[in-house]
Amino acid sequence: MASKAPAPLPVGARPIVWTIAGSDSGGGAGIQADLATIQDLGCHGCSIISQITAQSSVAVSLVESVSDAMLLAQLDTLLADMPPRAIKIGLLGPGQVSLLAHWLATRLADYQARSHTSVAVILDPVMTASCGDPLGTRAPADGASFDPFAGLLSLITPNYAELALLDGSQVEDFAGFEAAAARLAQRLQTRVLAKGGDVAGRWLAQESCDILILDEVAGSSPLHQHCRFSLTSPRVATADHHGTGCTLSAAIASALAAGFVLQDAVVLAKAYVNAGLGQGYAPGAGAGVLGRCGWPQRLSDFPRVRYLDRDNPAPLAFPPLQRPIGVYPVVDSLAMLETLLLAGVDTLQLRLKTDTDPGSDSGCGSGSGCGSDSGLDVGTETGMAPAAGAALEADIVRAIALGRDHQAQLFINDHWQLALKHGAYGVHLGQEDLAGADLSALARAGVALGISSHGYFELLLARQLAPSYIALGHIFPTSTKRMPSAPQGLDKLRAYVRLLEGHFPLVAIGGIDRHNLAAVKATGVDAIALVRAVTQAESPAAAYLALSLAWSEAVCP
Repeated sequence: MASKAPAPLPVGARPIVWTIAGSDSGGGAGIQADLATIQDLGCHGCSIISQITAQSSVAVSLVESVSDAMLLAQLDTLLADMPPRAIKIGLLGPGQVSLLAHWLATRLADYQARSHTSVAVILDPVMTASCGDPLGTRAPADGASFDPFAGLLSLITPNYAELALLDGSQVEDFAGFEAAAARLAQRLQTRVLAKGGDVAGRWLAQESCDILILDEVAGSSPLHQHCRFSLTSPRVATADHHGTGCTLSAAIASALAAGFVLQDAVVLAKAYVNAGLGQGYAPGAGAGVLGRCGWPQRLSDFPRVRYLDRDNPAPLAFPPLQRPIGVYPVVDSLAMLETLLLAGVDTLQLRLKTDTDPGSDSGCGSGSGCGSDSGLDVGTETGMAPAAGAALEADIVRAIALGRDHQAQLFINDHWQLALKHGAYGVHLGQEDLAGADLSALARAGVALGISSHGYFELLLARQLAPSYIALGHIFPTSTKRMPSAPQGLDKLRAYVRLLEGHFPLVAIGGIDRHNLAAVKATGVDAIALVRAVTQAESPAAAYLALSLAWSEAVCP
C-alpha cells in the first residue's frame, strides 16, 4: 500500500467535525468509524453518542438510547467550547429526531448567526446494521420519520434500502431510484446522495452507481447547481464493507470542514471509501471493516461523473501539447500577443474581451460570470453588432496567423467557433463554456483543448474529456476575474497535482507572480498561467523572460 497522503490543510489546522451517532462496540461502524475517518482526513473529531449498541461483526444484541438530558448536554457542552465546521448525524432513536432537529433549528442556528459561519449538516439515515439487524429509527409506511429535519440539512445519504423505506415505495429500477431520490430532496428541502452500493443484482452487477441531486450550492459553478449527476465506480469484490455508509458521510463532513464545496466533498468521500474497500480486513467472523488510506490520491478511486438531466459529451481525445508550457502568458490584445511572440514566448493564450463580457476576466478560462460563446454565427455569437463581430473575427484571424508564423502554441479563449473556422492551434474553455461548445468538432479538427477547473468535481469532468491540459485555480486571490469559488491555495494545488500527475499537463492560474512563483513550482505543477505579472509590467517581454528564468531555476522537490 502506498504511503498515506496528508490532508490539504495548512500546518496546524484541524477543523472540528462532530459526529452524532451510535457507538458500535465492534468498532466497525458508528462513532468509531466516524472518528477514525475524521482523524484520517486531517480533522478533529468530537463525538455525541446517541445510542449504545451491543454489536459485533455478526449480530446486534441490544440497542439503548442515551437520555434526552445526556444528548443535549453533549451538544451544548461542545458548542460552548468546540463548535463544529461540519456535523455528521448517524444512528438516532425515534424520539431523538425531533429533539435534535429542534436543537439544530435553535441553538445551532443562533451560533451560526452570532459567529457569521455556516455549519454543514450531513444525515446518514441509518436503519440497519451491515449484518442485517435493525438499529434505530425506521421509517413508517409514509416515510415521515426524518421530516423534522426538513430545511435543516446540507445533504442526506440514504442507500437503496433506506431510500425505499423513506419514500414508502418499491424501487424497481434506476429510473425509480432517481425519482425516489428527487421526492426525498423535495420533501426534506435538501440535497440527496442516493447510494447504489446495495443494489447488486437489481439493475447493476459490475458497477456501483449513486445519484447526486443538487439545488443551490454556495461556492460552486452555477453550471453544477440545480441538477442531477450519477457517480459510478467499479464494484469492489470484498466482504469487508462494514461501516461504509458511516465512513462515507463522515468523509463528506470532513471534506466540507476542510473548505471544499459539496460536489468536491462527495467525490472525495467516494474515493476515500473505494480506497478503503480495497484495504479492508476482518477482525471477526462477519463483515470486515474498511482500511483507512489517508487523503485520496489515486484517480482510479474516484467515480465517473455523468449528468442525468442534460446531454453528456461523447468520449473524446484531444491532441497532446507539442512542447511543455512552463510560463504561460494570458493576454488581451494583438499588440501584447505580438510583443511576446517576438520575445520568444512559445505558448500563449489570447483572451479578447467584448463589450458584452461581464466582469474583467483576463484569466485562464471564462468560468462563472465571464463571457462565453453562445453558439451563434459571427456578429451575433455574443450579442455583438455585426461590425464588432467582424472586428473580433479579424483579430482572431490575425492572432492565429501570428501564432503560426512563430510556431507557437496559441490558445484562443472562449471563441471556439472562430478558432475552429480559422484553424487555431488550440482553444481554452471554462467549465460553463463546455456545455455550449461543439467538442466533437474541435477534436475531429485536431484542435488542442485546455479546460479550467476549480476543484475535484470539475477536475473529474475535465479529465473525462481527455484535454490537452487542465488549468487549476484560482490559486491566490485575484482581481482579474469574479469567481464563485474561494482561492484554492498551495495545499489544495499540491493535492490536485498528486492526483493527476502523469495523466495531464497541469497549469496553475490565479494571482501568481514573482513573489510566490517558487512556492507554486514546489507543488509539482507543470506550468503557471500569468496575467498581470506580465501584461502590466513596464516591459512585458522583459518580465516574461525574467519570470521564465525564475520558473526554470525554482526547485520542484
